[in-house]
Amino acid sequence: MNRAVEVLISVVVVVALTLILSRSLKLSTRYERKPHKLSDWNAQDQGIDPTIDIESDR
Repeated sequence: MNRAVEVLISVVVVVALTLILSRSLKLSTRYERKPHKLSDWNAQDQGIDPTIDIESDR
């Protein structure tokens, strides 16, 4: 029983340290997967119709 409590406390400490470190350390925006410009395919995913030319509507 005593050994199980020690293991449980160790797991809680490791999880707490992991959460604290993950919040303080941020990945560089270099690794962000969000594209700067939407492709036609990505525009469709967001509900934008790429066949409509916004410039010609004016």
